[in-house]
Amino acid sequence: MIPLSVLDLAPVPEGADAGQALRNSLALARSAERLGYRRYWMAEHHSMPGIASAATAVALAYVGAGTSTIRIGAGGVMLPNHAPLVIAEQFGTLESLFPGRIDLGLGRAPGTDRAAALALRRSLASDENQFPQDVVELMGYFEVREGPGVRAVPGEGLSIPVWILGSSLFGAQLAAMLGLPYAFASHFAPGQMIDAIRVYRERFQPSAQLDRPYVMLGFNAFAAETSEEAELLATSVQQAFVNLRSGNPGKLRPPLPGYGETLPPQARAMLDQVLTCSAIGDPATVKARIEAFVEFTGADELMITSQIYDHEARLRSYEIVAEAFA
Repeated sequence: MIPLSVLDLAPVPEGADAGQALRNSLALARSAERLGYRRYWMAEHHSMPGIASAATAVALAYVGAGTSTIRIGAGGVMLPNHAPLVIAEQFGTLESLFPGRIDLGLGRAPGTDRAAALALRRSLASDENQFPQDVVELMGYFEVREGPGVRAVPGEGLSIPVWILGSSLFGAQLAAMLGLPYAFASHFAPGQMIDAIRVYRERFQPSAQLDRPYVMLGFNAFAAETSEEAELLATSVQQAFVNLRSGNPGKLRPPLPGYGETLPPQARAMLDQVLTCSAIGDPATVKARIEAFVEFTGADELMITSQIYDHEARLRSYEIVAEAFA
């Protein structure tokens, strides 16, 4: 079986706050380390009441201090929100604190809505031309530089794997051109997954970081002792997607029995599409679904995400997945 990793959006459940969400994240990272997951990643989102990982590098420092072996990283940093030098310094600091454990995944979306993007002082003009330049600039700060010039300290001379994240062909093309590993957001935007994988693999050019294509795919898993329980747990993320698409994002809501049956056909169709890359069920069902997905896509690694309201049920879901492939 291919390696499995964890994507944690640091969900803030109803009745809790960001502090509790981040403490839950540390507990999840420790559990993932014990269970043998390869990586633990957090994602940058802004102005989202239900996601506590906005200050991604800060949150990763907290997780890194509480773990010892699992790789930790960003999945990802939305680079157009930042100066490349600042990100090089932040992740250079993380690598200096936790040597050999840091990954840096880069995306070009804002990770928020228009108003918050403006509050980040981000230009709303197209970033398609600037993003590749920013990626190359950032990577350059990790190289040893001679003579005068701007230097990332910490950062310079450190080996920090850079990943390109995406949900379209743009990221696939860029990752292939730069010879970088590619992570596709199939856990919420699966529409162009197969085409993106094909383009990336066909156009890949070896680099100093990577000699062959490497594809990691996002995948939702809601595992429980029974399929009925797993289906119930999944209604929290279903509510989250419906609320987000309705322009009303909020904290992660408790499971709601029969939630899908209350939705109009358009909303049900949206959920079916968004959650295409998901496994919901008992251990045997989840294992079979993951195996079929890997065989279908040829993925080199899966990044498992589980937006589950109850913290203990969330830990147990990741445990079931790990046990299925131990």
